[in-house]
Amino acid sequence: MSAQAARKAAALLSIGQVLAKLGPEFPDLSPSKLRFLEDQGLISPQRTPSGYRKFDAADVERLRYILTLQRDHYLPLKVILSHLDDIDAGRSPQIPGANVRVEAPSILGSERRLSRSELQAEAGASKQLLADAISAQLLPGAEPFGEAAVQALRSLVELQRFGIEPRHLRGMRQSAQREAALIESALKPMRGRRETGSQAKAAETARDLAGQIQAVRDLLTRDALGA
Repeated sequence: MSAQAARKAAALLSIGQVLAKLGPEFPDLSPSKLRFLEDQGLISPQRTPSGYRKFDAADVERLRYILTLQRDHYLPLKVILSHLDDIDAGRSPQIPGANVRVEAPSILGSERRLSRSELQAEAGASKQLLADAISAQLLPGAEPFGEAAVQALRSLVELQRFGIEPRHLRGMRQSAQREAALIESALKPMRGRRETGSQAKAAETARDLAGQIQAVRDLLTRDALGA
């Protein structure tokens, strides 16, 4: 083996090392979920001659991107796979359900993690608005902040222009928690199974159900507005 090939092989990560690297950001990540994502065609780790999965830097960043789309945008895996196919084809698709476009190279780089001051500047928000949003539990209270926080704070900036303040939306956190409890109750039988991949399937089903609830909420809001 050449020195270059040896260095490349040494840079590859095992499943355990990937979990250690991404676990702090995505606590529900597990070996079974990694295998499930591979089965669904979203990731393609390399294999050693003995069959062990190995992940390079691009694999890890692709995985981080997938998990971010699931966590922050509640996208089903089929939608994420189609989105990734567009990126792999060299296109710059919009994230489904968000007013955000991503350039293809972004999947190879780490998602931005912003400090409180960086979040404020990025969203064009006042210090008071950011503090009010955190107080109303519309944003996490601890750094670092991700892209979802940027989009949420930008939306709050726009709402404030029309007199809608974070305190008016305080009930959204309680509503989200009730919906999460409802979904968890529905998935309790699935989470109790011991089959390989059952937890990953339960997590994906939870995101699908959250998306369905969001669709019903959107319809009810439009109906109430007569839109």
